[in-house]
Amino acid sequence: MSETRKIAAILVSDVVGYSRLAGADEDRILARLRTLRSDLIDPTIAVHHGRVVKRTGDGSLVEFRSVVDAVRCAIEVQTAMVERNAGLPAERRIEFRLGIHLGDVVEESDGDLMGDGVNIAARLEGICAPGSICLSEDAYRQVKARLDLAVTDLGQTQLKNIAESIRVYSLQVGAASPAKRVTPAQTRTPEASSPPPSVPDKPSIAVLAFNNMSGDAEQEYFSDGISEDIITDLSRLPELHVIARNSSFIYKKAAASVPDVARALGVRYVLEGSVRKAGNRVRVTAQLIDASHGGHVWANRFDRDLTDIFAVQDELTQEIVAALKLKLTGEDRGRSAGMRPVNVEAYELFLRGREQASAYTRAGNIAARTMAGAAIAIDPGYATAHALVAFTHVLDYINAWSDDPEGSLRIGRELAQQAVEMAEDQPNGHLALGLACMWGRELGRACAEAQRGLALSPSSAELHMLAAHVQIFSGDPADAIETLDASMRLDPHYPEQLLQFVADARFSLGQYGQAIAVIEQRLARNPQSETAYALLASCYGHLGRPEESRRAWEHALQINPGFSVERRRHVLPFRNPEDFERRVEGLRKAGLTV
Repeated sequence: MSETRKIAAILVSDVVGYSRLAGADEDRILARLRTLRSDLIDPTIAVHHGRVVKRTGDGSLVEFRSVVDAVRCAIEVQTAMVERNAGLPAERRIEFRLGIHLGDVVEESDGDLMGDGVNIAARLEGICAPGSICLSEDAYRQVKARLDLAVTDLGQTQLKNIAESIRVYSLQVGAASPAKRVTPAQTRTPEASSPPPSVPDKPSIAVLAFNNMSGDAEQEYFSDGISEDIITDLSRLPELHVIARNSSFIYKKAAASVPDVARALGVRYVLEGSVRKAGNRVRVTAQLIDASHGGHVWANRFDRDLTDIFAVQDELTQEIVAALKLKLTGEDRGRSAGMRPVNVEAYELFLRGREQASAYTRAGNIAARTMAGAAIAIDPGYATAHALVAFTHVLDYINAWSDDPEGSLRIGRELAQQAVEMAEDQPNGHLALGLACMWGRELGRACAEAQRGLALSPSSAELHMLAAHVQIFSGDPADAIETLDASMRLDPHYPEQLLQFVADARFSLGQYGQAIAVIEQRLARNPQSETAYALLASCYGHLGRPEESRRAWEHALQINPGFSVERRRHVLPFRNPEDFERRVEGLRKAGLTV
C-alpha cells in the first residue's frame, strides 16, 4: 500500500457524553445526529473545502487545506449548535468538542490519514470543554490575527500518549473579543468566561431574599430564613428547576430588574416578597413574576400568628405550585413536614444557627452548634437541627478546628446517622451523613447518601457538589465534571470552592493545563487559598515548569506556614492512594522537598 507524507490541518470532533445520550434514547440521538450531519455539519465542511476522512460512531476526522478553513468551519458549527441547543434541557443537548492541529500526517492510498498530526488533534479534542474549540500552538499561530473570539491560553499541556507537552489555546464560541487577543488564565473570572445559562424546558424559578420589613435590622435572619426554607421546599420537586440560595441571594438589595435577574440566573420565574415580624404576628407577602413578559402570575399576603409561620410556608409553596400548574404526588406534598419544628422559638434558634454556619468560620461554627443545640433542647424531634449540629462537627474535622479532629468526625457521623433515622425523608440529614462518610473513607455509603439526598431534593446544588466530591475521591473524575456542571446550572454564582473540585477533577484526568486555568479562576476570587496554590504547584511540576511551581508553593506556605502534605495525605479520602501521590509527584518533579 502506497503512502504520502504531507502537512495538513486536521479537525477531530466528538459528541460530549454520547454514551449517556444514547443510553437515554438511542433512536432519538441517532436521528438528531444524522439530521445535524446532513443539514449543518457536512454542508459547512464542504463550504470550507474540508474532506471527511472517516467517521467513528459519533466522532469525525476531517482534513482541510488550511487552518483558517478548519477554524472557520469549527466556529460556524459551534455557533449553530448554541442556537440549536437554546431552551433544551442539558440532558438533551448535543454538544461537540473540536480539536484542531496543523502537523505532519501520512495519507494512505485509500485516503485514510495517520500519524502524529492526527493523534494530536484527537488528544486536543479529548481535553476540550463542551462547545469549545482547542487549537495546538502550531494551528493557533496560523489564525491568531484573524480571530474575533475570546481565546484562553491553557499553557503547556501534556496530552495523553504524546511525548512532548504542547501549548494549547481554547476558543470560547459566543464570547466576543474585540481586541482579538489571548486572555491570560490569571485574569479570567467565571463571570467573564461563562455566558448566562439557558432557561431549562421545565419550569424554572429563583427565589430572591425576602425584604425585612420589621424595622429591626437584627430580624434579617428571619426574613432570610423564610426565603431559604421556600427554596428548600421547592427544590424537592423534580418538576421544577430551582436556583440555589447562594446565587439568588446575591441580588439582595441590588438595583437589578427582575428580567435582568432572570436572564443572569437562567430562569423564567422569579419570586420576591417581604416579611414583617412584630411581636406575635407575622405578615408575609409574595409575588411570582413571569420574566418573559414581566407580568404577575400570582401574588398573596399572609397575616398570621407567629406560631402559624410553618403553615404559611406550606401554603405559599402550594400556591406557587398551583400557579405553575405542577402536579404534586402525595409524597411531594408531605415531604416538608419533618423539616418543621413544633416550637417557633426552636425555629428561630435554628435560623440563627444556620446563618452562623454559612460563614464557614471557626467562631461561626461554634455559634451554629450552640444555637442548634438550644433548638433541640426545646424540640428534641427537630431532625434538621440535629443535621446542622452533625454538620458543624464534620466542619471541625475538615478544618482542624477542634483539639480532637478524629473525635469530631466520629461524633458528626453518629449525629448525622441519628438525624437520618429520625427523618429519613429529609435531605439535610443525608447531606450531613454523606459528608461524614466521605471524610471517614466510607465512599460507597457516602455515594448512597448523596444519591438518596438528590432523590429527595433534585435541585440541591450542595448535594450535587457532595456527589461530585465523592466521585473524585472514588476515582471517577470524568463523571464528577458532569455532576459539577449540574451544580453550576443550579447555582450560576457558584462558590469559589466548587472551582477547586473542578481543578481536582481535571488534575485527576491528567489535564494539567486546564486545571491551571480553573485554579487561576479560583485564585482571582480567593487569593488566600493555600490548597489552590498547592495544587497549582503540582500542575506546574508535571508540566516541567519548576520555577512557576516553586513560586506557587511559596505562596501556599506564606498563606499557611503549617500547610502539611502529610496531613493532606491522611485527611483526603482517595480510594486509590496513587491519586494523591500524583499530587506529591508533581511537587517533587519541580525539585520541591515535601
